[in-house]
Amino acid sequence: MTVHEAAVPATEHPHGAPRTAAAFRAVYGAAPEGVWAAPGRVNLIGEHTDYNDGFVMPLALPHTTIAAASARPDGVLRLHSGGAEGGVVELRVDDLRPASGGGWAAYPAGIAWAMREAGLPVGGADLHFDSTVPTGAGLSSSAALEVVTALALNDLYALGLEPLRLARLAQRAENAFVGVPCGIMDQTAAACCTPGHALFLDARDLSLRQVPFDLAGEGLRLLVVDTRVKHELGDGAYAERRAGCERGARALGVSALREVPHALLPEALPKLAGEPVVQDLVRHIVTENHRVEEVVARLDAGDTRAIGPLLTEGHRSLRDDFKISCVELDLAVDTAVAAGALGARMTGGGFGGSAVVLVEEADAQRVTDAVTTAFAAAGHTAPRIFTAVPGAGACRLA
Repeated sequence: MTVHEAAVPATEHPHGAPRTAAAFRAVYGAAPEGVWAAPGRVNLIGEHTDYNDGFVMPLALPHTTIAAASARPDGVLRLHSGGAEGGVVELRVDDLRPASGGGWAAYPAGIAWAMREAGLPVGGADLHFDSTVPTGAGLSSSAALEVVTALALNDLYALGLEPLRLARLAQRAENAFVGVPCGIMDQTAAACCTPGHALFLDARDLSLRQVPFDLAGEGLRLLVVDTRVKHELGDGAYAERRAGCERGARALGVSALREVPHALLPEALPKLAGEPVVQDLVRHIVTENHRVEEVVARLDAGDTRAIGPLLTEGHRSLRDDFKISCVELDLAVDTAVAAGALGARMTGGGFGGSAVVLVEEADAQRVTDAVTTAFAAAGHTAPRIFTAVPGAGACRLA
């Protein structure tokens, strides 16, 4: 099972509330009570910092997972995906228990479990899902699935929960029910982002600020390069890095690496000389938190172009210190920068997925062509490249 991405297989065609409502009727024989949407996300800067109580800066994508749903009085949870084989998955909410495996249906089932575990009066439901969030691309398809389920159940059962509470329940579902030790960033982005902004989130106290990110108004674009490399992390690579960060924090006498000031990093690293792998992990987390703060400062100052070198610096840190890049991601970043991009970095859990590339609007096609040509010359699968436009978080559509 992949980290952040083992969710509803994405469809390739556009869709909206009417289409998903019609699909619900075809599956369940009646119209849904409502239709909801939650977006995928791309992380501008701040990778693997969220589970270290650090800073992140995601933005919502226009790609969404849409859920049509109705409540059921009998405690039965029925789940169906327009992009998955196998028909309707039927479960009883009273019987939900954390377990490994379960495929895509474990994510919405985990939401019902997490809500009931929290004492919320959630019963059965019929749900049908459609999605345009690519799976395996580092764009948080699973968080979109979790958050749209949480929002639907919140409305169906009149729970009155705020978006940040829904995000925390979604993280709880992924951590405890699905068994993926993710941080809070992806679910918060899916629940709380606003159009035209990047979300500056402090993962420790969950304070957040919407930072204006009007790229089109400044003649810029943020390209997403989906390498189409699937980052299967079932081998524990993600969990290993999280455990290594926790070892580093204990060795340095702090509760989380967030507490290590960037200015004191030269004093901290020699204390980890006996564990060079942990030393590298700590170096990345501390410098990455600093990069997030620098990006926010430059955006606040209206100097968006100046964040480019910080993106590229972040990629080098993920490649060399955290060691979660791959040849396709490195090729995308190196080629884009050589072709005139202002900066580029991998985004997401690692070992595949996507890169983000900041470019002048006038250079976007040249950079796109250069990356596509480089992939063809290397014998890689052609990448999928699109423009990221900061979008809205989860909402009810109908």
